[in-house]
Amino acid sequence: MLDQLHPKQQVRRFDVFAEYSKLKALREGRPLDQAKGHGIWLAKVVASRRYGAPSSRQTSVRKPQGAGAEEPEAPAPFRTLGGELQTDALFDREIVGRMGEVFYREVFAPTLAEHFQRGDRYESIRDTVRKDWKPAVTSKSG
Repeated sequence: MLDQLHPKQQVRRFDVFAEYSKLKALREGRPLDQAKGHGIWLAKVVASRRYGAPSSRQTSVRKPQGAGAEEPEAPAPFRTLGGELQTDALFDREIVGRMGEVFYREVFAPTLAEHFQRGDRYESIRDTVRKDWKPAVTSKSG
């Protein structure tokens, strides 16, 4: 069955980097929602530095409601980029939703988790893992 699963759209290096960043954040002890937010935020920051001119996109930290001065060293759960909160829901929409939830859950995430747990570097696998992940060809009739 795994051979029959295809992403809805082309899997990008961006997607691989966001997932790797999420896995690293999980290993550092962040909860899943925060790890997803961190993964998408970091992928966008790196992509904007690499592909765009230094922009006016502001990066800031958004503290959870009710957070007071008593927790100064606790990391804020989500950051903003360009005025948009980088959350787990955004990760799910822009990464998982783009490739399809089933493909993400059954193929993409387990494959990257295996490489991550083995200690494979992102740079060494970013293209090789994606080479066979092509969107399914649909016939247009009519």
